[in-house]
Amino acid sequence: MCKPRLGKRGGRILHYVCPAIATTAVFAFLFLDRIESWVTSAGMNTDARGAAIPLQSVPPTRPEEFLLMPSPLVCQRAKPHIITMVTSAPANQRARQTIRDTWGGEVEVRGLRVMTLFVVGVPSDPSLGKLLVVEARERGDLIQGRFLDTYSNLTLKTLSTLAWVRRFCPQAHFMAKVDDDVLFNLSNLLHFLNKSRNPYEHGDLYLGRVHIRVAPNRDPVSKHYLSAGVYSPAVFPDYCSGTAYVLSRSALLKISLAATASPLSAPLPPEDAFVGMCARAAGVLPSHCPLFSGGPGVPYGRCCYQAMVSVHRVDPRDMLRYWADMRESPPCSWISERASLGLCKVRAMLGIALGLEQGL
Repeated sequence: MCKPRLGKRGGRILHYVCPAIATTAVFAFLFLDRIESWVTSAGMNTDARGAAIPLQSVPPTRPEEFLLMPSPLVCQRAKPHIITMVTSAPANQRARQTIRDTWGGEVEVRGLRVMTLFVVGVPSDPSLGKLLVVEARERGDLIQGRFLDTYSNLTLKTLSTLAWVRRFCPQAHFMAKVDDDVLFNLSNLLHFLNKSRNPYEHGDLYLGRVHIRVAPNRDPVSKHYLSAGVYSPAVFPDYCSGTAYVLSRSALLKISLAATASPLSAPLPPEDAFVGMCARAAGVLPSHCPLFSGGPGVPYGRCCYQAMVSVHRVDPRDMLRYWADMRESPPCSWISERASLGLCKVRAMLGIALGLEQGL
């Protein structure tokens, strides 16, 4: 298409235009994540008219609110810089063990202490409940809240998670909330945090893949249904995908208090949207990071996955294989990482366009 067919003058113009277009395309491909971040951030609502919430007014959390939990002194002993709370279904023992054998087994990353715990609810099957007691005794990393573990109670699971960290882990500077089908890279997270700002001056950080202008589901037959009587606005406040997000200590306290003060409707809003609603009420705005995924629409790519902070929908067997490959192989070069990440983004966008995926 760049062959000169418009005479000498047109040929001279194309001689300069075509290389410029090609250079721009390559540049955009290599920095697609930065472009995505800019576009998302530009579309976000930055009006932070939240209530001024004094941190000392956060209500206490009692140990008896949890059926199972590690020692109340577990954080005091470990002193984690980041505590990762993995929300898991009671039956997903294999997923929990896989995380323990991969990224969740790390205790120190980039010279900082880290810790991973798992949060479950009460299973409907009593025999499964007994297995959880055994797992908690053997592993010492299980927290069980006093709520039935169902899809409609995911919001209660998140509230239980926030309450536990608020009360029993004041030493942690950050909390990461992660689903049990997520490959999570704490090293990349710490690198991103340290690169983006002073690691000790994060303030109210609420970081993840931000969803903007999401409308409530008004379809009565959908499991995501939310009536206008329960939530009347046309869209939710901007919020981070519940697959994985990070809260600084101050943001966690403010969001947790806002959640405590909010009347819980029936049915509850989606848990990640509810956290976004509480964050907005507390005056905490979400921050978008393109290295968090809301569901990968592409096959495994070592250099792409090495660059990501979180990758959603990873099967336990694949997680073991991917983690081993990422750790045993040498780090990707800058250009390989950029190109692979750009390819991931392009393929994810194609998946969205074809209606195959929810997006990377």
